[in-house]
Amino acid sequence: MARRKADKVGISGRFWLNRGEQPFLGHGRIELLEQIAATGSISQAARAMGMSYKAAWDAVDAMNNVSDEPLVRRSTGGRHGGGTLLTDHGRKLIEVYKAAEQEYRLFLRRLGMGVDNFDRFYQLMRRLSMKTSARNQFQGRITRLTTGPVNAEVIIGLPGGDELVAIVTNESVKGLGLEIGSEVFALIKASWVILTAGDETLRTSARNRLCGTVSRLQEGPVNCEVVIELPGGKSIAAIVTHESVKSLGLRVGVAACALIKASHIILAVSE
Repeated sequence: MARRKADKVGISGRFWLNRGEQPFLGHGRIELLEQIAATGSISQAARAMGMSYKAAWDAVDAMNNVSDEPLVRRSTGGRHGGGTLLTDHGRKLIEVYKAAEQEYRLFLRRLGMGVDNFDRFYQLMRRLSMKTSARNQFQGRITRLTTGPVNAEVIIGLPGGDELVAIVTNESVKGLGLEIGSEVFALIKASWVILTAGDETLRTSARNRLCGTVSRLQEGPVNCEVVIELPGGKSIAAIVTHESVKSLGLRVGVAACALIKASHIILAVSE
């Protein structure tokens, strides 16, 4: 029986992974990874791609957050004060993509037989293609699920050791097919993230606390986007006022924590 059109994966033109008529994953992010590997600099890679510095970092953060291992790492020190490095995992992803380009129309059949861990990288490509309005996206697996009369508490283990707690309705648990061991995506809008200084011991009602180091500050007319790099290479972004940045003493390199209420985490699953 032929597969339904909506489920069809095909190749068009300059190698895109498609689902039906919609691009599944383009070559743009692969090219960005290649530029980072070649230059060792996110700013030079962005310039070569014709992208803004922020857009390049947003793309890197998005890729790192849905990968089971970081694809890109920041480096510190050195003659020029540090740079950006592509990890072995990132290089392997490029290799898989290049192999797929060479195979072209026959890549699904031949690549599945000839490339180690193709399924793993194919699933990563699917994650990278997901588009949402949520600034923060994390991939993990459910380690605990507790249901109540109306809602359920879902504990999600993230690569690197962090956990997230989400509260969803029992109907959502059923509709998404959630169970222990399920792979899920946790989506968090940047405006829902509350920031505190890293050394604070405040007790709050927020169930989730992710701590790391401020890696970027992007100022706007009213608010500021603050990106915190977490242990393990992932990151989380928050939108806060300039006054909050000033009062908390936030700047690149200082410790900070992101607080997220369990009810502010949206869960999603792959089809």
